[in-house]
Amino acid sequence: MDLLVERVDVWAAPINDKPGGLAEVLAVLRDAGADLQFIIARRAPDTPGKGVVFVTPLLGDREVSAAAQAGFNVTQSLHSLRIMGRDKPGLGAELTQKLATAGINLRGLSASAIGSQFVAYIALDSLADANRAMEILQRG
Repeated sequence: MDLLVERVDVWAAPINDKPGGLAEVLAVLRDAGADLQFIIARRAPDTPGKGVVFVTPLLGDREVSAAAQAGFNVTQSLHSLRIMGRDKPGLGAELTQKLATAGINLRGLSASAIGSQFVAYIALDSLADANRAMEILQRG
């Protein structure tokens, strides 16, 4: 299996859980020229009225500065990989089984397929796990 596997920095920011809360912070990134490849947002169940948004990538001083002003920080506890390649039935099960067989526990996974291609983002608990996962997935 021919996969492109890369480590990525994921940035997170708190958002207000109200209409437009997410739009406000995304507009700041848009205005700085960010071309985001991944966005995921959710409510913070332990903090009523708040949520969190995760994005990647943020590149260059202008984007990073705007992100900081909007409350974004690189997540230190999420060690993330982006995996891209040709889609096929059962691919998610295959990839996660390889990692499970190696004893690697996933903190999170988001994936999508469009046409014949897929992209997945996996979050791991440590840099060591991320490096091991990258090695395993690159071997095919």
